[in-house]
Amino acid sequence: MVSPLNPRMAATFSPPVMEARRWLDGVEFTPDHPLINVSQAAPVAPPPLALREAIAHAAINLDEAHLYGPVLGNEDLRAEVATRWSKAYGGQITDNQVAITSGCNQAFAAVLATIAGEGDEVILPTPWYFNHKMWCDMQGVRAVPLATGNDLLPDPAKAEALITDRTKAIALVSPNNPGGVEYPADLLRAFYALCERHGLTLLLDETYRDFDSRCDGVTSAAHDLFQDPDWDKTLVHLYSFSKAFRLTGHRVGAFIASPTRLAEAEKFLDTVSICPNQLGQIAALWGLQNLTDWVLGERAEILDRRAAITEGFPQLNGWRLLDCGAYFAWAEHPFEESSDALAKRLVREAGVLLLPGTMFTPEGDAAGKRQLRIAFANVDRGGISDLFQRLQSLR
Repeated sequence: MVSPLNPRMAATFSPPVMEARRWLDGVEFTPDHPLINVSQAAPVAPPPLALREAIAHAAINLDEAHLYGPVLGNEDLRAEVATRWSKAYGGQITDNQVAITSGCNQAFAAVLATIAGEGDEVILPTPWYFNHKMWCDMQGVRAVPLATGNDLLPDPAKAEALITDRTKAIALVSPNNPGGVEYPADLLRAFYALCERHGLTLLLDETYRDFDSRCDGVTSAAHDLFQDPDWDKTLVHLYSFSKAFRLTGHRVGAFIASPTRLAEAEKFLDTVSICPNQLGQIAALWGLQNLTDWVLGERAEILDRRAAITEGFPQLNGWRLLDCGAYFAWAEHPFEESSDALAKRLVREAGVLLLPGTMFTPEGDAAGKRQLRIAFANVDRGGISDLFQRLQSLR
């Protein structure tokens, strides 16, 4: 007999990427028709050689790279983030407003733990990032869906209509995962004002800011929210080093918030991980100090792949591209079946692994059944052309 399970955990859906990988079981792919995997939003290539050499040097020569460090992250990395983000956003961010975490998912979890408790509510635009929804479910926090429609842009007025006395925060992701849409600066400002007016926290996840088509994240940024002198009363910024430096396995993320919130989050982080990965933090700092031009090159490549998606999509009869940005294209398919069934059929009949819209929307959501996410971080122009041919051949 199995011992009792936490009902909150048991009711939370399984990790979508892991579920999708299981669809590959028993399916054979050939060298002339290999799997095209556009399911996961993470680079599969290793970090550049110079960064790997820096990690190796630290592992061999720095004793402290193998020891516990500060719960909120190493002081040098926190200071570097504060300096660089202040320059990019044109605002004032101090070291004691920066925390380093074991990936951006942990940053979201730590921050939410300081904001909301059992029975509280957080507004999430749909399609939502599924790990945000999963963490809310596990914590007994109600994720309130805010439908965005075909333009994928959340409406502040509609969000305001959802606010109750249990609402604690609104969580936005820009550039968006899964939709790819880049939220305009005035839209982010409107949500900031909405949260300020109602005493809510605005959680802004900018994991993919390095691949925003409007700004480079070094000398410019997508909004001016940090320019408000009291920004930390309302705003919490989330970030991941995984994408920019290909450090996915090292798990290094960050959040920027008030010192008071950091002190509360420290309690959570100390009980979960004690400290962020030391080698990952050393790598992130080295990357910030040495890989600016390399990251800009990565950005240019991703933007070229985005262009390949938008240029080639019209050849797909009956399909509709709703938006495209960062690593993602969000599309509407022309078939009668639901997207979850279609995604499984794509593996068997086309050799394509992608995620259905049902993984990013509330159960039974009509839009989710019609939509799919294509994550193109690991397919170049040639791979994108092959992808379109396979999608077009599906009947």
